[in-house]
Amino acid sequence: MIILSVIVFFFWKRREKQAKADAIPNVGNRVLMNEVVIPRKKRNLTGEDEVEELELPLIEFEAVVTATEHFSDCKKIGEGGFGIVYKGRLVDGQEVAVKRLSEMSAQGTHEFMNEVRLIAKLQHKNLVQLLGCCVYEGEKILIYEYLENLSLDSHLFDETRSCMLNWQMRFDIINGIARGLLYLHQDSRFRIIHRDLKASNVLLDKNMTPKISDFGMARIFGGDETEANTRKVVGTYGYMSPEYAMNGTFSMKSDVFSFGVLLLEIISGKRNKGFCDSDSNLNLLGCVWRKWKEGQGLEIVDRVIIDSSSPTFRPREILRCMQIGLVCVQERVEDRPMMSSLILMLGSEAALIPQPKHPGYCVSGSSYSSWSKRPDDEFCTVNQITMSIIDAR
Repeated sequence: MIILSVIVFFFWKRREKQAKADAIPNVGNRVLMNEVVIPRKKRNLTGEDEVEELELPLIEFEAVVTATEHFSDCKKIGEGGFGIVYKGRLVDGQEVAVKRLSEMSAQGTHEFMNEVRLIAKLQHKNLVQLLGCCVYEGEKILIYEYLENLSLDSHLFDETRSCMLNWQMRFDIINGIARGLLYLHQDSRFRIIHRDLKASNVLLDKNMTPKISDFGMARIFGGDETEANTRKVVGTYGYMSPEYAMNGTFSMKSDVFSFGVLLLEIISGKRNKGFCDSDSNLNLLGCVWRKWKEGQGLEIVDRVIIDSSSPTFRPREILRCMQIGLVCVQERVEDRPMMSSLILMLGSEAALIPQPKHPGYCVSGSSYSSWSKRPDDEFCTVNQITMSIIDAR
């Protein structure tokens, strides 16, 4: 009788334990309860694997639904290949941006975990702050700080809003993005390559301070690693460096190329993708390069910032920034500067800027034309196999 009681008690406890486990959302083989615990393997000095656990607040799905009014269309503030971003308000009154990955999103569970893993411990005024996440059944949701002025592209390429961006504001945005990238490449705990820097991934707070966002495609470099190769090229055409788009090779210089494209877009007020000079069949990079070489760089500058009577209009500074942008988008990797050198160039008129050579992707025909026809925020993937390894530095 005693033995029978012990057996019944054992099976009852086992069933109760299993019921509790089934009630908790699971990601991979990690259980999510009050906090998200994500394993990140790294190599120590002896070469043995060790796991460092990263903790981040988990927000209940019901709270997210309430905050976004059941993901109401009126709360929608952005949309891309990953899904939709909603404005929300938590129960404590805090406004947040809710990034809800769609089931058809190119950013899968791996990229989702990658973004959480990377951004959770990054702290810099020019990086967006991740407040928490939600994983529930098929839902993958990130909760960010809410930034009142949304994304840079919503201002830069909008006929009405762009008029509010004078040169001083644009110059401050350029510097802020540069400082954010420098932090990722050199000053943070890890050396991080963003791989998808573009205007829609730069958010603006109430003071128009830029904050780099969307780390789903980012990659941590370990030890003395300076470049890596992938069989799966991910990112946005028009911002990708030639060596990454064609060969899958990426490095800090790949981000520098993207930064250069973004800088020239900020100066010209024109998108790189879809731009074609009818006289020369050049895209934006080629057109800026030709105008700059001919001493007519100001002809490509956004008309709304060319005002000789405005104290913020500084043509010499604009042309210096144009030259810096051209130095960043040079075709050869070794010709592009590091972000630390770019910060010096942007911050001092005495700093020497190299003479730029031919940029990558100048002609707006043949191979490039298929790129420029894609929607601006389209997330592009080339090839079918991915190899991604994350190591601590």
